[in-house]
Amino acid sequence: MAVLIPAFREAATIGAVVKAAREYADVIVVDDTSPDETGAKAAEAGAIVVRNETNRGYDGTLNRAFEKALELGYEFAITMDADGEHDPALIAGFKSLLAEDRVPLVLGIRPRKQRFAEIVMGLYIRLRFGVRDILCGMKGYDLKLVVENRGFDHTNSIGTELAINSLRRGAAFRQLAVSGTRRQDAPRFDRRLRANLRIFSALGQIIGQDARGLCGIATSRKLKA
Repeated sequence: MAVLIPAFREAATIGAVVKAAREYADVIVVDDTSPDETGAKAAEAGAIVVRNETNRGYDGTLNRAFEKALELGYEFAITMDADGEHDPALIAGFKSLLAEDRVPLVLGIRPRKQRFAEIVMGLYIRLRFGVRDILCGMKGYDLKLVVENRGFDHTNSIGTELAINSLRRGAAFRQLAVSGTRRQDAPRFDRRLRANLRIFSALGQIIGQDARGLCGIATSRKLKA
């Protein structure tokens, strides 16, 4: 079992997060070219640390983390944030569902959604798949899902592609409430705007893929008729 943590400029929190997470599983931290001591602090706390040569962003950094987990032979992985927003004690519940109950996909549910776009996307995903918080960064995966998807992400989906595609393939899933320490640095308006635009972009991709899938089914039925 591996905990995968993408990190950028998280020197203040990463050490404590890694130390707590290692009580439950091995930890792989991918440092996305942080200019501070994020990587060093993670290594000091006992993590396996990989450093990106160029900045890859959230999805690209998690791609690297999943590649490392597969390379090292892990069967399951849990993703979580580096900033303390996810309580490492929650790993135990995810681990139990993955390794003991053999649930291939475990999805976290945050106490609240912070952005308007999250609410809109959350409504669509809940109606479509029955998932309450697809954007929660704490998720658990049987790594066979990564192999089936040929990677974690190909579309800059804000961490949703693997879960969404697994749901489309009929993967069983469970949902767990997650908690932690909310970030103290309030985002500026421009950052909030960019985040909303990214979420709407990811939602547009998902809706487009669903629409193409429905068109394909309709065409297939016409050909058979």
